[in-house]
Amino acid sequence: MSRFSEPQDAAFRALNDSLSFDWRLGPYDVEQSRAHASMLAAQGIISAGERDELHRALEKVGRELADGEFPYAAGDEDIHMAIERRVTELAGRVGGKLHTARSRNDQVATDVAMFVRAHAYRALELSERVARTLVEVAEAHLDWPMPGYTHLQRAQPVYLSHHILAYCWMLVRDRDRFAAVVAASDALPLGAGALAGVNFDTDRSFVARELGFASVVENSIDAVSNRDFVLDYLAAAATCATHLSRLGAEIVLWSSEEFGFCEVSDAWASGSSIMPQKKNPDAAELLRAKSPRIAGHLLALHGVLHGLPLTYNKDMQEDKEHLFDAADTLELCLEAAAGMLASIRFSRENLSAAAADEMLAATDVADLLVRRGLPFREAHGVVAGVVRSAIDQDKALSDLTREELAQVSPLLDEEFYALLRDGAWLESKRSQGGTSLARVREQLERARAAL
Repeated sequence: MSRFSEPQDAAFRALNDSLSFDWRLGPYDVEQSRAHASMLAAQGIISAGERDELHRALEKVGRELADGEFPYAAGDEDIHMAIERRVTELAGRVGGKLHTARSRNDQVATDVAMFVRAHAYRALELSERVARTLVEVAEAHLDWPMPGYTHLQRAQPVYLSHHILAYCWMLVRDRDRFAAVVAASDALPLGAGALAGVNFDTDRSFVARELGFASVVENSIDAVSNRDFVLDYLAAAATCATHLSRLGAEIVLWSSEEFGFCEVSDAWASGSSIMPQKKNPDAAELLRAKSPRIAGHLLALHGVLHGLPLTYNKDMQEDKEHLFDAADTLELCLEAAAGMLASIRFSRENLSAAAADEMLAATDVADLLVRRGLPFREAHGVVAGVVRSAIDQDKALSDLTREELAQVSPLLDEEFYALLRDGAWLESKRSQGGTSLARVREQLERARAAL
């Protein structure tokens, strides 16, 4: 018997059906259904024998899904109905009891929460793996000088280890964001029914324990309408992908002939269809390009949920494709980043040559004048005049004569040349978090402790 007197239009059926993508929830749905059947029996809603029949059928369904042998049928609207149909085929009439005291609304919300929790754990692990790889790269290049940049212009010298560790801390924060997503998805929606609760004396805490949830959602309306944990995952994924994008962008720049700072291994590069000499850092480029894809999924789901009235609406079916693609994309990017970083090669010669640019010492010269009593803003102007004089004459700073320096400021003397000569302008950054070797070593210890 059906409420409807007409069959669904084919176009509506294509629009409405979600099996083409929500099949990925199958393993979670089987696990959830086993726990639900156990609870129904514990509460005396079904018999122990009926529970066992349902468990046997669900075990068979789980194997079929894992082996790719699940017999989907033409009328399956989604994975949840497909599994219930198959359970009924295997267990007979008792299969119809599996849906007692639950709705697809709380069932779907629970499956999605389980998916988010599992993939948040995976992203957490992969983020930490990339961070550990970055620590190893930093340790291997501890005292390699390079120019630091602002506006993509040489700014101040740093050690390569210091620069690499900046990305390590980004990935540590990403790991912590995914840990927060795990917590956000750790309340069980099941037991809310369609929206108002159910008419049976169920034990939601029993199911929560069976499925490893820390608690149950307190409000049945919130339980079926909440997708905050999906937004939280997508937000964490978008931020993490942005970090990988920035890392990829720098590797693309640094591996160009114009920089020559590094070279990705052949395993993470590809050639040209027409230019035999080319070696393109395509893995790094794709890290750069995948970020807006994931951010787009976050924005799209905000659009789906924006202004949506309580409780469940079919609009919410649109959470899954955004979530699934974001999880797949991010996990692949994190695995690629770890592999590419583990095999990247840096050119100490080219990095050092770029870091030897005396213009990078301009701030240190200004600080020299500050130590001699000149206010920093005035010192800034004096050094700007020194730089202008060198540029106008196409000279290095150390090639300026004492007379030329005296014309700019009488405070500039022999110590000016000593500062440029001994390279102290790199080791002078002794503040906490700075680039001096002592501080970088401290930072490495903190990074290892954080990981």
